[in-house]
Amino acid sequence: MAANGKYVQVGDVLDYTATSAVARGDAVVIGSNIVGIALDDIAANATGPVAIRGVFRVTKASGEISQGAKLYWHATSGFTTSSGSGATFAGYAWSAAASADTTVEILLHPPGS
Repeated sequence: MAANGKYVQVGDVLDYTATSAVARGDAVVIGSNIVGIALDDIAANATGPVAIRGVFRVTKASGEISQGAKLYWHATSGFTTSSGSGATFAGYAWSAAASADTTVEILLHPPGS
């Protein structure tokens, strides 16, 4: 049987159904492997757009981050270079961030890319 693949979209943004309210700019984990950034506010049980590719300025945990470092999302502490329990790989530091900085720029890295 021949494959019947039909183009759907570029794949930079997913429709995400929130189990609880999400604010624009918040990180969300889709499934257990995809970290994205909400592009709009999404009410609980509503569907909204979440970017899974691109560069975003996000809240980070304390500590210095070097450009190119792997970044992980921890729901309790924000983005960090630590891959401990409960962390989901999210992408790479687009630029360096000093320990005192509260944000870092991340290049999101969806699975398979």
